[in-house]
Amino acid sequence: MKQNFTVRQGALDGVEAFLSVAQHRSFRRAATELAVTPSAISQAVRALEARLGAVLFIRTTRSVGLTEAGERFLARARPAFEELVAASGAARELGQKPAGLLRLTVPRSVVPILLEPLIASFCKAYPEIEVELAASEELVDLAAGGFDAGIRMGQFINPDMVAVRLTKPFPFAVVGSPDYLARRGRPKRPDDLREHACLRLRRSNGGLAPWSLNDNGRSIELAVSGSFIGHDFPTLVGAAIEGVGLAQVPAPLISGAVKEKKLVRVLEPFATTTPGVFLYYPGHRQIMPKLRAFIDHVKSRPGAARGGLHDDAANPN
Repeated sequence: MKQNFTVRQGALDGVEAFLSVAQHRSFRRAATELAVTPSAISQAVRALEARLGAVLFIRTTRSVGLTEAGERFLARARPAFEELVAASGAARELGQKPAGLLRLTVPRSVVPILLEPLIASFCKAYPEIEVELAASEELVDLAAGGFDAGIRMGQFINPDMVAVRLTKPFPFAVVGSPDYLARRGRPKRPDDLREHACLRLRRSNGGLAPWSLNDNGRSIELAVSGSFIGHDFPTLVGAAIEGVGLAQVPAPLISGAVKEKKLVRVLEPFATTTPGVFLYYPGHRQIMPKLRAFIDHVKSRPGAARGGLHDDAANPN
């Protein structure tokens, strides 16, 4: 059965005054505790009694006692008011110092190359903040998902978001394993991709992402073909290392594999460049200390990307 939790406007007015009088059995001592006048306490209690339609106190010139209605109201109101005070304190604490749960939505490819070292140092610096990473290729609605911020490549961030640069712009590299290139040959121009097995990326909207290349300053998109489809870049990198085909992936993701000679870059003169990776969050609202601490930590780390977008920019594109 659905309950109605609507609280009538002003329904909580006078409750604190009532609880203080009930504790001290004195309107004067309650006034002293709450730093108001005795008449203000009396008015607040009378207004509460009028709203409830019941007398809460028995007043004489020498003492103050609770009526049966007052006893019942006290039994339910005191623990509820204490919970409200505790809730206010908890919310105030999170608004005043870096603490609580920081939830971030990130693509899987970002975690090993950027976030693992960053998160490790952040957790050491701010032990009162819990960090939750939700790795997903989907473009998540931050508010609906309950996330404080997200991390994405700049071209995928909505213009109404505030963006903080995490990396410099970098190319999308086309790579293949030495074994694959020995078998199938090395492509020299974009048209050569027609003769190759190209690993394709399934976007979160269900469509297949085309390959983007730069031909003498002209951006071109190719609908490549191949027998393998992945849902994220790390999967494509793994398949490329195994010799399944050529992959087009962010260059930072394959730098280690290239150094270890597990992958070879091809078509480098035709590589297209992405704006880089950004932390983003909704603008036009107060930033909680936990998120501000993370932003400051990102900016202060050695080798942090400078220039471009920053935390009071509105458009990462």
